[in-house]
Parts: sequence; C-alpha cells; structure tokens
Amino acid sequence: MITIPNPAKERLEAGDLSLGVGLRQARTVDIGKAMKAAGYDWLFIDLEHNSMDMDMACQISVAAQDAGITPVVRVPGFEHHLATRALDGGALGIVVPHVDDVETAAQMASNCRYPPIGHRSMTGALPQVNFVRHPIGEMAEAVNAATLLVLMIETPSAVENADAIAAVEGVDVLLIGTNDLCMEMGIPGQFDHPDVGAAYDTVIAACHKHGKHPGMGGVYDPAMMAQYVEKGMKFILSGSDMAFMMAGAKAQAATVRELN
Repeated sequence: MITIPNPAKERLEAGDLSLGVGLRQARTVDIGKAMKAAGYDWLFIDLEHNSMDMDMACQISVAAQDAGITPVVRVPGFEHHLATRALDGGALGIVVPHVDDVETAAQMASNCRYPPIGHRSMTGALPQVNFVRHPIGEMAEAVNAATLLVLMIETPSAVENADAIAAVEGVDVLLIGTNDLCMEMGIPGQFDHPDVGAAYDTVIAACHKHGKHPGMGGVYDPAMMAQYVEKGMKFILSGSDMAFMMAGAKAQAATVRELN
C-alpha cells in the first residue's frame, strides 16, 4: 500500500489546527525547511497575488515534501492546466480562489482528482511518490488520498452556496478569504462585523455537515483569530513571509536606533 505523507491533512484529520504561512517573497527552496522549523504545517504558495512562476512553485513544493511541510499552491484561476501542472510538479494541495457556486466546485474537484472521483490526467513520474513506479490504480488512489483541495469562499453568493459547495466529493476545505468577503459585503477591513461572524457560522456549519474542514485567511490579529478558532476554524492561514519580514525588520531597526 502506498502512503504519501501530508502533514497539513494529517493535522486536520486529527482534529488539530493546521497552520499555514503565505509565500510572497520567498524564491528559494530552503523556505520549506525554515517554515517547518518555525512551526508551520503548510506553505501557501501564492500564484494569484504574486509574480512567482509555476517552475519556482514546483521547485519549492518538491523541497517542502522532503522537509516535512505540505506545499499548497494557490492557482490564479479555474483553468484545468493551472492546478494539474502544480500537482504534477509536486504540490500536495491546491487552493482555488473565488469559488462562488457548486458548478465551479465540481469542476475543480474533477480537475484535481484522478478517476473514479475526477478526471485528472495521469503522468508516469510524480515527485509525491519519489518518482518510483507503482501500479497505476494504487498510485492514483494514494495521490487522491494525499491531495488537499481547498476552495475559497470570498463573496456573499459563495457563503449562500456553502452547503452545496461543501457537499461536493473531492473537496477538503472551505477557506474564507476574509479580506475579499468584507470588500464584497461593503464593509472593508471590518473583520469583527456581525455579518462576517454570521458568514463564518454558515461556512463552519456546512463543513461540519459534510465532513469537510473550515479554514480562514486574512485575519491575523490574535484576539480575533481566537474568536474564529473557537467557532471551529481549523485550516488557518497564519501570516506571510512579507509580513513577518517587515515586522521583524521594523522591530530591529527601532531597537538599534535607540542604542544611540
């Protein structure tokens, strides 16, 4: 039996928080080992709001596997080849932004899963199994089991359709993109607004009903994060390399200036 480790998914299945870090600046493969040492479970390799290309994303993904941290790639759109190239290149998860309806959810599940769940095309050399040849059926089953499919809920329409989206076979996580959701609601930046809390409740309930995992991004204030974690959020985008670098750099600059 083929087993492919996916630390982020294993955390979720154990009922624990699964913590991710966004990659905006990183362009070297050692970032996976560094973020694993820092305590994270998955890398959010962002191809939507980033100039990183697919080649770099795949290189980081392969190195991340060996470092014991899950590489998850956010693709910039619904095109079938974007997700499948990332998966063939080493990603253990795909994040799809702006999923508003069940039709899009079903199409992405079909793109990202091998038969009988979906219609992803099989290739003969996969880094997820260390390029070792296995019986095709066994390999497809193992890769399907190890792959995380994360759909982003970022509009009121998506929240309204959360139950139907969560019911789609092959979907693992519904991740609320809180920044975009607030913008679409006409309450930009108001992460503590009652309507946002109600949206969280709706998505969490849909996930619990259908055996999926609720996730959040865009909320980084610890007190506010605690409120949403208490509600049931499990798949947590906890910050980004850019934010961490800026915070550390500003703190050190201020400290050193005070020495004079």
